[in-house]
Amino acid sequence: MATVRELRRKPIGDLTVEGLRVLIGQNVGLACLLPLAVEILGGNPFAEGDMYEGDLLAGVLARHEEVWAAFPELRLELRAVVSDMADVPTPIKHDVEGFLAK
Repeated sequence: MATVRELRRKPIGDLTVEGLRVLIGQNVGLACLLPLAVEILGGNPFAEGDMYEGDLLAGVLARHEEVWAAFPELRLELRAVVSDMADVPTPIKHDVEGFLAK
């Protein structure tokens, strides 16, 4: 929780991929952070924080269905990014397949 508190104090423009991953994983500021994350993923679907290649994508894909219902345009944009991916890393393959199946 201390990490989340610290990250919430940072300006959005100062957040790293890891910071985005952590905050999105805690469902903090999704209205502001998901568009930024999807933009980053559009340039590099395998952007990584401190865990593994594609950890930002895994965190974004793991959001509940209600989140995506609230942001249908972002869902379509992310779907386009994910659909164009080749050679999906094993740690996120299940997440990608699940997102595309919905």
